[in-house]
Amino acid sequence: MSGSTGLDVAPGAPTAGAGEVLVEVRDLEVHFPIKKGIVFDRTVGHVRAVDGVDLTIRRGETYGLVGESGCGKSTLGKAILNLEPPTAGSVVFDGVDIASLKGEDLRQARKRFQMVFQDPMSSLDPRQTVEALLLEGMRAHGLDTDKAATHARLRELMSAVGLPPAGLKKYPHEFSGGQRQRIGIARALSVGPDLIVADEPVSALDVSIQAQVINLLQDLQDELGLTYLVVAHDLAVVRHISDRIGVMYLGGLVEESEAGELYAVPLHPYTRALMSAVPVPDPRLEDSREQILLTGDLPSPANPPAGCRFHTRCPWRQETRCDTERPQLRIVDVAGAGAGHRVACHWAEEIARGDIQPHEVDAAAVEQPWSAPPDDGSAFLAPDGPPVP
Repeated sequence: MSGSTGLDVAPGAPTAGAGEVLVEVRDLEVHFPIKKGIVFDRTVGHVRAVDGVDLTIRRGETYGLVGESGCGKSTLGKAILNLEPPTAGSVVFDGVDIASLKGEDLRQARKRFQMVFQDPMSSLDPRQTVEALLLEGMRAHGLDTDKAATHARLRELMSAVGLPPAGLKKYPHEFSGGQRQRIGIARALSVGPDLIVADEPVSALDVSIQAQVINLLQDLQDELGLTYLVVAHDLAVVRHISDRIGVMYLGGLVEESEAGELYAVPLHPYTRALMSAVPVPDPRLEDSREQILLTGDLPSPANPPAGCRFHTRCPWRQETRCDTERPQLRIVDVAGAGAGHRVACHWAEEIARGDIQPHEVDAAAVEQPWSAPPDDGSAFLAPDGPPVP
């Protein structure tokens, strides 16, 4: 799909120059309590899904968020929209702290930021037609007062996402996976948002359909001036669609830079390991390039390591600072790194210059913060947090 979508921005949507900050996240934390007990639940710990994240998203750009499963990237996306209430920190959206909004104020503000979920089938009500699904959000925000204009808007939405208007009378199960994802995108667009958080928008789709959905998102962004936060684990997808990329590990950002620069000059040891895992379609280059195989298991977010979260698996770990001091995300002075290239590593400059060489990592057992069932029959703690009877 290419060219004009024919879809107008919702009336009253603000405009701004390129580069203006739309979303500013500061010290964001999302901690889930771990409960224990049957009659009287008591909190025995917390799962630190997001633990002190700072980032900014500029108006009109696509910010890609990558990391392995369980690093907290989906939770961060939901916390930015206040779908998952933050434990601490602030999320300032166009001058308004979303994290502090509640009730009717939050409901009205949600007109300006929407989400596209990973699984389109589970996120669409199977008992509602596409028309009802699209109308639901418009009705909630008072955008359906004119029947003729509303019907025209629905037809525009379907055309904008590459679906025939006749599909408005169908149910989600009558569409393919790619078409259902397009319906999810149309639903997000129905209220005229400024920001869309896309959580793994193409991971459940075939490769050919992935390209269609990615191109659709880019066309809509060019036409409507949308801002995206794209959460994904596929590095090729993120590189294709993103302007800037942030890399997450165990609840925190470890590196952030322009998309092309991150792939050309990865500086954090974890980012270097991620990039080395991406196959190259050239056998000679594939055999000669650096390959980093991480040793050990991912630590539990309920019991993260002290100091640098990555030091238990890092081939460049040093005996000073790495075990005791958590590195801050900072701009580094490295050849090839731009002014906005930030890295959370104490030794990023020394590693880049070759002053510190990689070494073997001894695999260590991960200490889990749960125990076997006691004799009194109370619940024990499962690895992912909630108590299991």
